[in-house]
Amino acid sequence: MKKKKRRKKNYILRLLIIVTIGAGLYSFLTSSFFDVQKIIVENNLYYTREQIINKGEARTGQNIFGVRTTVIRDLLLADPYIRNVKVARDLPDTIVITLDERSESAAVPYADTFIIIDNDGLVLRKTEIEPKLTLLIGLTIMTMEEGRPLEVEETGVLTGTLKMLETMERTETVFKMIDISRVIVRAHIFDRLICEGTPENIMESMENGNLKIFLHNLYTDGIERGIIYIGSDNYFSFNPMVE
Repeated sequence: MKKKKRRKKNYILRLLIIVTIGAGLYSFLTSSFFDVQKIIVENNLYYTREQIINKGEARTGQNIFGVRTTVIRDLLLADPYIRNVKVARDLPDTIVITLDERSESAAVPYADTFIIIDNDGLVLRKTEIEPKLTLLIGLTIMTMEEGRPLEVEETGVLTGTLKMLETMERTETVFKMIDISRVIVRAHIFDRLICEGTPENIMESMENGNLKIFLHNLYTDGIERGIIYIGSDNYFSFNPMVE
C-alpha cells in the first residue's frame, strides 16, 4: 500500500514538473522576445520591399510562431510577376521572403494598350504607356488575361519568337521590334535595318556570333538601313533597299 502511495506521489510530482515546464515554455515562446521585428525581402527586382510586404500582408509586432507563412506565400503567388516565393522564419524575430520573379521580355500592341509578357508568353500586365521593350507585332490575339499565357492564332511562330527573346538576352542582341505575322519573321535592329528569316535561323545566327559580326561590318561601313536575309547553314545576304 505504501509503495502504491509513493508511486502515485511520484507520478503527480512528475506531472506537475511537466506542466510547469510546459507552461514556462509556452510563456517564453509567446513572449515579446519572439515578436517579429524585421521582414527581409530577397531577390526582388520589379517590386520594392514595401510593395512585397504589403502584397503579402506581412507585418511586424506579431508573434513569429503565429505568422501564417503559407498565407503570405499564396498572396504573393497571386501576382503574375512572382513565379515562386519562399517564406521562412529566422528566429527569434525575423521573417525572410525570398522571391523568384518573372522578367518583362516583350510588349504586344493591342488597340491603345500594350500587353507585357515574359519569355514564356505569360501576360504580366497591360499598360497604356509604351514600354522600352521589344515590340511583337502582327499577332492575332485571342485571349490576354493577366497571369495566363497569351493566346494567339499564330501559336507556332510565337513559340519560336519567344525562344528568340531568350537568345537575345543570352547574346545581348537587341531587336526594337519583331513582326511575326508570317512564318518568316522580320526583326528590326533599327526602324529601317531589318533581319529577315525563320526564328530558328535568326537564333542560330545570334548564338554562333555570325549576326553580331555581320552587324559590326555594317556599322563600320556606316550602314543603318536595309534587309539582312538569314537562311540555314549560316547563309546571309543583304539588300540595302527597305520595302
